[in-house]
Amino acid sequence: MRECALPRNAAPLATRTLVACVAAILEVDAETLPCPAEGSPWPLLSWWLATRKLAVVPVQKAASFQWAGFWIARRGAADDPASGTHVVMAGTPSGAVWEPGGPAAEPIVEGWVIAQPELLPRLSPRRQQGTVEGIFRAGVSGAAPESLKSARLIEGVGLEGDRYALGLGKFSGAGRLGQALTLIESEALDGLRSEHGIALPPGEARRNVVTRGIDLNALPGLRFRIGDVLCLAQRFADPCSWLQRTAPAGTLRGLVHRGGLRADILSSGEIRIGDAVELAAAAGA
Repeated sequence: MRECALPRNAAPLATRTLVACVAAILEVDAETLPCPAEGSPWPLLSWWLATRKLAVVPVQKAASFQWAGFWIARRGAADDPASGTHVVMAGTPSGAVWEPGGPAAEPIVEGWVIAQPELLPRLSPRRQQGTVEGIFRAGVSGAAPESLKSARLIEGVGLEGDRYALGLGKFSGAGRLGQALTLIESEALDGLRSEHGIALPPGEARRNVVTRGIDLNALPGLRFRIGDVLCLAQRFADPCSWLQRTAPAGTLRGLVHRGGLRADILSSGEIRIGDAVELAAAAGA
């Protein structure tokens, strides 16, 4: 996403902020989009998107909607579509990552996703092997993460002593898949620093394991090993508004599509800094 200036015309602020949000998500100049001075902007915007093989999809219950990528919300009166301003949202749970009309306290009443031929992020060529660069745990939600040289992973439970293994995590829930272990790539933190100017210490990403070399985005649905411990990659660990409250401004936006991985632990064992991280097939299991 690339921030841009509001269109310079006499359209209502709600229309100009909507056009700016669409332009920012697509990384184009807002002045190239239709921005009608009167009436709903959606007919012209929908036509413009259709000519580029894109569409806009309304979401249900926008106030509680969650989406790993960018989406657009309107803050204002529910019964007046021309009121308020539009903002770019992202994350699970979602939070505002750009407010072209300035901060507003009004409630979110509508939301839309811009649909592309591929809704999932394009995965880089699969890097099947990597190493453990960091191991972290926090005993309770919100506590500062503790850096470890080694840790025990417990089958079906989590990293020993971590908040999610103890059932004390912010999003802990009985029977939820993928809450036992979280991982993030060092490459994602490198990109956050080089592309957004945010130097986030690995522990403050609030993931258990920091890797280098392996493509975590390519793993959902596959078994992999950390050292001798067998795991199952369940889903992406999308950045959320909770992370944004504990990290520098802009972190949520900078980690969209590269927030890491959530996994289940299929066998117990010890993991250490420097251990190999690789697909189970590549490891011969």
